[in-house]
Amino acid sequence: MMKLTREGIAYRVACELTEGCYVNLGVGIPCLVPAFLPAGREIFIHNENGTLGVGPPAAPGAEDPDLVSANREFITLVPGASVFDHAASFGMIIGGHLTHVVLGAMEVAANGDLANWHVPGQKVPGVGGAMDLAFGVPNVWIAMTHVNNKGEPKILNACTCPLTAPRCVKRIFSDIAVIDVTPGGLALREVVPGLDPAAVQAQTGAPLSVAQDCREMDVPESFNGVRLIA
Repeated sequence: MMKLTREGIAYRVACELTEGCYVNLGVGIPCLVPAFLPAGREIFIHNENGTLGVGPPAAPGAEDPDLVSANREFITLVPGASVFDHAASFGMIIGGHLTHVVLGAMEVAANGDLANWHVPGQKVPGVGGAMDLAFGVPNVWIAMTHVNNKGEPKILNACTCPLTAPRCVKRIFSDIAVIDVTPGGLALREVVPGLDPAAVQAQTGAPLSVAQDCREMDVPESFNGVRLIA
């Protein structure tokens, strides 16, 4: 079955970001997004560690130990970027100054509930800034695989893991689909080439309605030598 790689999911998210967005990126797949931002489109990437104006990942040998992402990976800054303390960074989040946040998830419910910080029975890694972001940013997007490592759906009628925040998710970008969370339920917007809505529904633990404009996802096989479709 054809599906997007982790980089492919990040590419699809990057294509959706519009001019002038202020965007925070969570750990995992979201941190890959800066490498795929469209040229010529001014998008401000915020890092909760205290930077605004994050660029692509640092090249080997050019790492700066003071510039690290939420993923604990070395980042770069674009011209005009700013650096500030942790308190100011979270003030931007809870003050409503960001337009989008892209987070990973363990589970998302049909009503937009998000669970992304703790699996029951496993060691708690720490909440991080996810709860502040989920409550403080108007557009919460999820970038994740459609199923977990056991092949079980991650999109459900109700989350089984502890919630990060209720009713916050607006859009889900998975390795096989783009799905909107609407007041009427989950709306399937895009599917990867070679799949149909029935195949997506079979891997989803909640009912999907197929949007009238549902289409095949426009993602190339590779980008700058990086494989986007598996």
